[in-house]
Amino acid sequence: MAERVEQEEIFSQVLRAGRRTYFFDVRATKADDYYLTVTESKKFTHDDGTFHYQKHKIYLYKEDFTDFHEMLKKATDYIINEKGDEVISERHQKDFKKEEIKTDAEETTTSTESFTDISFDDI
Repeated sequence: MAERVEQEEIFSQVLRAGRRTYFFDVRATKADDYYLTVTESKKFTHDDGTFHYQKHKIYLYKEDFTDFHEMLKKATDYIINEKGDEVISERHQKDFKKEEIKTDAEETTTSTESFTDISFDDI
């Protein structure tokens, strides 16, 4: 079985995002054309203090750049338009408190919970 040799990076950018690190590496094909690899590396720590990294990689070739860029922009714009750009994940904010939205029925139940239960036989 032939062993795949990883091409040397021609240009590289690193984005550190908490436990995740993203690598954007430009590499050369055998024909000396360029392509992009995007690698997500995520650190996992075991109970004994040892750790390992899990990596996921995609290869993006020039013929797909335009469509990929367009789809990425549409997807990220959709997320920002629907949810805004504020991060609302518990893992990203230590003081995050999820607000519960109550329905009218829940509001009625909640507001009557503070009442004292009385028996009309006592009146």
